Amino acid sequence: MNPQRFLYTIDAISTWTGKVAAWLVVGLMALVCAEVFKRYILNMPTAWIFDASNMLYGTLFMIAGAYTLAQNAHVRGDFLYSSMRPRTQASLDLVLYFAFFLPGIAALVYAGWDYALDSWRINEHSNVTAEGPPVYHFKFMIPLAGALVLLQGVAEIARCVLCLKTGAWPSRLADVSEIDVIEEQLAHSEHVDEEARTAAIARAQDIEESARQRGMGGDLQG
Repeated sequence: MNPQRFLYTIDAISTWTGKVAAWLVVGLMALVCAEVFKRYILNMPTAWIFDASNMLYGTLFMIAGAYTLAQNAHVRGDFLYSSMRPRTQASLDLVLYFAFFLPGIAALVYAGWDYALDSWRINEHSNVTAEGPPVYHFKFMIPLAGALVLLQGVAEIARCVLCLKTGAWPSRLADVSEIDVIEEQLAHSEHVDEEARTAAIARAQDIEESARQRGMGGDLQG
């Protein structure tokens, strides 16, 4: 397996888990709508929906972390970083990954695993509401999310090493971006002519490219 294929394989795993987790938004929306209807229309609020909503949102937030890292979408203070050469960026990233990322995420997986096992042993239920639902399955998301982020971190470290060797960031596995949504919306608009549509897409592409250049960390390619 060549280095780029290795990176794409890990990117694909993170992307897949992120897309699966994204479906939890549908369940979360359904629960919130059901609770609003029951509380304000039927005057029959349901206590367990509050706990279930927290667990769905928490699972989405944690599991999507690896996907966000794979897309180089985590927030970074880039006012200095963006002006650095790729090799300098890679050197800085490499130091930070070994000094903070690996120890922190490894500690999360280690402690989270014990935390989840203890919850499973005592058949833990939520104490936020009366007769709260079980939470041990939710707490297992902590070590799982940590393991996924750690796996993606391995790919990011490999990217840094490759960048140090070649002087350029390796490409990333692409996913849907905001520019794709803009293009689709404009394509179906009856109120925008072809010239205006082309100009709007070009401006959006310039903005996206500027943001990518500030973040760097590898081009997004399919």
